[in-house]
Order: sequence, then C-alpha cells, then structure tokens
Amino acid sequence: MAQDYADLLRDDLRANTFDRAVLGIFAEQVIDGGGGRIADLGCGPGRITGHLAGLGLDVSGIDLSPGMVEVARREHPGIPFSVGSMLDLPFGEAELAGALAWYSIIHIPQDEQDALFREFARVVRPGGRLVLAFQVSTAGDEDVVHLTHAYGHDIDLRTRRQSPERVRRRLAAAGFAVTGEVLREPVAPEKTRQAYLLAQRTR
Repeated sequence: MAQDYADLLRDDLRANTFDRAVLGIFAEQVIDGGGGRIADLGCGPGRITGHLAGLGLDVSGIDLSPGMVEVARREHPGIPFSVGSMLDLPFGEAELAGALAWYSIIHIPQDEQDALFREFARVVRPGGRLVLAFQVSTAGDEDVVHLTHAYGHDIDLRTRRQSPERVRRRLAAAGFAVTGEVLREPVAPEKTRQAYLLAQRTR
C-alpha cells in the first residue's frame, strides 16, 4: 500500500497551512541553532523529508517499512533513506541537530513510548530540536483506533491517538523542554483535533 499512500498524500502540504507553518518554525530553529544533520523518524514515503530538504535542511529519513523506504528513495533520490526502527536508531550519541516524528509515534504502544523518547534524546544533541505531530485522544490518555481498510487496501493496523499532556510529561522525563504547542480542529476526513509539539533537548 506504500505507493497508494504516497499518491493520496502527495499534495496534502499545499492545502495544510498548519503543517507548513510548524515545519517552517522547526526548520528555522534548527538553522538558527547552527544547523546540522536532522532525521525524519518514521518518514513513510518521504513527503515531509522532501519538504524539509526544500527548506534547506540536511535531512535523512528512516522507516520500519521497506515498501515505504523504496517509494521514498524513488521519489526523493537526493535524500538518504534507510529501513530501521525508531526504538533503535542508527545514529550516534548527540549526532543530530534535530529530529521529526510526524504522525509516527501513533504506531508505538504506550508501554514503549518512554523508551522511544529516551532514544530520541540519545541521538539529538543538547540544544537540538524535536517536533512531533499526532492525533489528539478524545478519551483520556489514549484512543486505540483499529483500521481494517485504508488507502484502498484491506489492512490490520492499530494507531493511537495521544494525550498532549501525557506526551509533554514523557518528553520532560526524557530531557526535552516543550517550547511550543499548537492544537487545531479537525478538517474532514479527520475525526479528532491534531497536535503539534516543538521541543528542545535540555540535557
């Protein structure tokens, strides 16, 4: 389903002013902080990775799905992409000036998210930047959504809407300070509010 997913969302950023604004803020913060290598964690077919490269960032992408990485490499041949897990990133300690997890933490079970944010903190240098995007939970800390058909395919996929407050606590425990938060109302076919958190590595 990787190519169908890429085709469906290919032009989404053109109409989504919130996404472009948050990504622009993130890019400016990285550049103002001295620049350096950043990574798109859970990059899918590379549409956000490509946008960040267009903003002047030195960016690479990583995704668990070989199919998504294959599409990303084909559609963005000048950007390095690799197959890998966000829970075991192929970067050294404090190697990155920033990282992005754009609707990718929704695939990580709650009991693994503390470890996830510690791994983000391991690879982002002190003073480096992090941006997250995710759907907001309507029932406490988490809603689990079971998808059985999407992007023209029968699938078996569980995603997790998140509580911004819980994500904030986890970021703080991992060594990040939240510097900005944007919540917006859903736009069809979205069902819930969308959240964007910008953070800086403090330790």
